[in-house]
Amino acid sequence: MSALPGRAVVSLEAIKHNVACLLGMAGGASLMAVVKANGYGHGMVPVARAAMAGGATYLGVAQVSEALDLAASLGPDRVPIMAWLYGEAAPIATALEEGIDLGVSSVEALTRVVTAAHITGRTATVHLKLDSGLGRSGAPASLWENLVRCALAAEAEGAIRALGMWSHFAYADAPNHPTVVAQEEAFAQGLALARRLGARFELNHLANSAALVTGRPVTYDMVRPGLAIYGLSPIPDQASSAKLGLVPAMTLESELVLVKPLPKGHGVSYGHIYHTPCDTVTGLVPLGYGDGVFRSASGRAQVQVAGRLVPQVGRICMDQFVLVLGPGASEQAGEPVVLFGPGLNGEPTAQDWAEAADTISYEIVTRVPQHVPRVYTGQAGQE
Repeated sequence: MSALPGRAVVSLEAIKHNVACLLGMAGGASLMAVVKANGYGHGMVPVARAAMAGGATYLGVAQVSEALDLAASLGPDRVPIMAWLYGEAAPIATALEEGIDLGVSSVEALTRVVTAAHITGRTATVHLKLDSGLGRSGAPASLWENLVRCALAAEAEGAIRALGMWSHFAYADAPNHPTVVAQEEAFAQGLALARRLGARFELNHLANSAALVTGRPVTYDMVRPGLAIYGLSPIPDQASSAKLGLVPAMTLESELVLVKPLPKGHGVSYGHIYHTPCDTVTGLVPLGYGDGVFRSASGRAQVQVAGRLVPQVGRICMDQFVLVLGPGASEQAGEPVVLFGPGLNGEPTAQDWAEAADTISYEIVTRVPQHVPRVYTGQAGQE
């Protein structure tokens, strides 16, 4: 255990396995591993290396700064990296110098990229984004033709290479929802229009984790999973990670720092929302909402102590929470505690915590802050 009595243990072999598993679902398409938000909290660079070891031939991040950090860490032998979220102050010229692909959602963004290409003398590789219905980034259908025409003009002068087209689903975790089919059709129509205008896109991508694992016919040239490469199910109401063949990669561990008896009727933690129903033994875990343990899960979560499940009680605090170990409990301070893990040994999972906190598993893992040490197991992709 580290100086902080808690750590996130990340299995790189699980990441490698998950990527290979998802490639098996991709019908021959290549795979971009999305490693934004510090690899969904798992560690961007180690995850990227493990994903490449599993067969990923592209890496995706949101911010240009993330892409630059990733490129610097991986070195010249890396696979291509794509970034898609940037504003006026983003270092686009530096991104072009480092060979970063850029998502382009508007003519205004395209203009900034073309300007950077002229300044650096580098041809920018871009992926044009269609808003097929999510209503977030991307050019809406009414502006798509103009974006394509402007991109083709920039390509003709050598400023850019329009490598591909992409979009993102709003509701892929509900595969039969009308929006899913509507977005699939919008994407196909947008691609057909671009081709009529003369675009020669080589790398079109639409499928995220949910679309991929539900078997939607939208793999195109590349798939773009995020959550699933970390072994978490994007459709937990339909299929668990295990059912999908995925292995959750992160285990959040701690230890008991105090074990003590409390009498019947004793209030526990702030506000005394819990009182002991009998004479019992409690344990204190030194992690709290400042360490990524959701306060909203107070009184609803379980953890594993010495191989058995015990309830968390009372309000989760900034840096600690209380467990009821039960009357006559034999555990002592120093006993290992597993908050969540793959679930293979009976421990809670990130999905269990998501349900207790009324959120999604994405948030459970990405909210584990950087002061909680990451410990990596396995050799996948490591130098």
